[in-house]
Amino acid sequence: MDKKRVVITGMGLLTPVGNNTEDTWAALLAGKSGVARITLFDASQHETQIGGEIKNFDPTEVMEKKEIRRTPRFIQYALKTAKEAIEMSKLDLNSIDKDRVAVIVGSGIGGLNVMEEQTKILLEKGPGRVSPFLIPMLITNMAGAFVSMKYDFRGPNFSIVTACATGTHSLGEAAKMIQRGDCDVAVAGGVEGSMTPLGLAGFCSAKSLSVRNDDPERASRPFDGDRDGFVMSDGAGLLVLESLEHAKARGAHIIAEYAGYGASDDAYHMTAPPEDGAGGVLCMRNALKDAGVKPEEIQYVNAHGTSTKLNDKTETVVIKTVFGAHAKNLLISSTKSMTGHMLGATGSVEAAICALSIRDGVVHPTINQTTPDPDCDLNYVPNVKKEAEINVAASNSFGFGGHNATIIIKRYQP
Repeated sequence: MDKKRVVITGMGLLTPVGNNTEDTWAALLAGKSGVARITLFDASQHETQIGGEIKNFDPTEVMEKKEIRRTPRFIQYALKTAKEAIEMSKLDLNSIDKDRVAVIVGSGIGGLNVMEEQTKILLEKGPGRVSPFLIPMLITNMAGAFVSMKYDFRGPNFSIVTACATGTHSLGEAAKMIQRGDCDVAVAGGVEGSMTPLGLAGFCSAKSLSVRNDDPERASRPFDGDRDGFVMSDGAGLLVLESLEHAKARGAHIIAEYAGYGASDDAYHMTAPPEDGAGGVLCMRNALKDAGVKPEEIQYVNAHGTSTKLNDKTETVVIKTVFGAHAKNLLISSTKSMTGHMLGATGSVEAAICALSIRDGVVHPTINQTTPDPDCDLNYVPNVKKEAEINVAASNSFGFGGHNATIIIKRYQP
C-alpha cells in the first residue's frame, strides 16, 4: 500500500529571537542574535553567564493565572506554540474528528525548574511540604498532555526524549503515524524550558558551553574557527501535520510537504560523535531513502551546527560523505548561530525553518563567521542571507547518547 502524503499546514515557534513564527523568521533573515546575559536567575557564579532566553513571554495568553504558578515553562511554551500552529492551520475544531488527532510533543529535560524548587523545599522544610504537583509537572509527557486537554485531542499521545534530536524524532514519528493511517492530523515537535541554575551548571561542568560572557551575541559561532562551545537556550516549535487527503478536503493552505525521515545511533559515546560521523551518515542516508530523494536533489541543509569543536567538524564530514561532490553546491546554515541551542525543541524549530525557506525562497545566514576553519570548508551562508529557490531541504539533529535524526521537507506539488 502506498504511503499517505503528509503536509505541513501550521507552525508555532517560540525562540530567543521571536515569540511567534513570523517574528522569529524575520529576525533570522536579518542575522539577529537572541543571546544575552542571563536574567532568569543569578548566574554570576557560573562559568557561562549567557544564554538564549524567551523574552517578554506572557503565559496568561494560554493559561489562567492560578495555573501558571504551578506549571513549568516547558508546558507553557507547548500551549503557546500549539495555539499558534492550530490557528495558522485554520483547523475547524468543531468539525474535525478529534479521535484522529495525535499529539507527539517531546522535551529533552522537561520540568527541571520544578525539580530544583522542590528539592530545595525538601531539604529545608521536609518531605511533607513537597508539592503534590511535583511529579506531574516534572515529567516530559505533560507538555503533550496539556495540549490534548486544552483542545480535546484524543488520538495517540506520547513523548519522545532523545536529547537534542527530540523535536525531529517527534515530527518524523508523527508523520509516519499519519502515513500508516493511525491518525489524520498531528500536533508535533519539541519544547524546552531548562534554563535553570542546575541545567546551566551541568553543561558548564561538562565544558560544553561558550564562555564569551562579554560578547554574548557573538558567542554562538557554528563552523567558525574561533568557536568555543554552544549556547544553552529555551524554546519551542510545534507543527500541524496532516494527510494530504485531509488537508485538501478542508481546503487547507499547505506550507510545504514532509518528504521523509531517518534515524540512527552512533553507538559510540555519551556526548561525542565518532570522527567519521558514521551514525550521522547512516541517518541522512536513511532519510533520503525514506523520502525517495537523491542526494543531488537536496539544495539546503539546516545543520545541527552547535558551535562545538567536535560537532561542527564531524557534521561537515557527514555532509561530505553523504553528498560527495554535491556537498560544495549545498547551502548550509545553522539556526543556532542566532537562537543558541534549544535542546529538545531545536529540531522541530529548524524543520519549520526549512519549510519557511522553501516558502519564501531564501536561506538565513550562519552569523559570526569571521575565522575560517580548514575542517569546516563548505558554504555555511556566512553572515548574510541568501536568496535561492529551494525545492528540497534537509534538517539534521544529533543528540547526546548518539541519537541522530534527519527530516526532509520539500515544496508541495499538487
